[in-house]
Amino acid sequence: MQCSKCGTTNENGAEFCQKCGMAFDRALEIETTISLSPIEVEEECREIEIAPAEGPILVVTKGPFIGQKFNLAKNETTLGRDPNSDIFLDDVTVSRNHAKITMGDDTVTVIDADSLNGTYVNQQCIDGPTELESDDELQIGKFKLVFLAKK
Repeated sequence: MQCSKCGTTNENGAEFCQKCGMAFDRALEIETTISLSPIEVEEECREIEIAPAEGPILVVTKGPFIGQKFNLAKNETTLGRDPNSDIFLDDVTVSRNHAKITMGDDTVTVIDADSLNGTYVNQQCIDGPTELESDDELQIGKFKLVFLAKK
């Protein structure tokens, strides 16, 4: 555990910094988003069947909820670690308000909401509104989701 005041590395579970004596706030530590580099993502070797979509949907292909489907019926869908998000992704690699998906007349667009780890479409970090095509892979933290357009 690193002290946010002086930068000293302390033992995990320490209540005070061994150098400057600053008290560690456990509630703050639990709520903090951790940084994730691509090599830290664990590979999951579970195959799932993805049936044809009845509307635009996201299907989790990697992460804690493999196979779960999310309908994108709203004009705007929020994704994040905040329990009030439309799509709640419960993992510390996901920012509270991580990304947003908007529905246009004939388009579906994703935009990153200034998240710590970024939002990826087909393994490319996006830096602005990005239109999704059917079978595009969206990565948010440790979660990978496939976008399926209406068939």
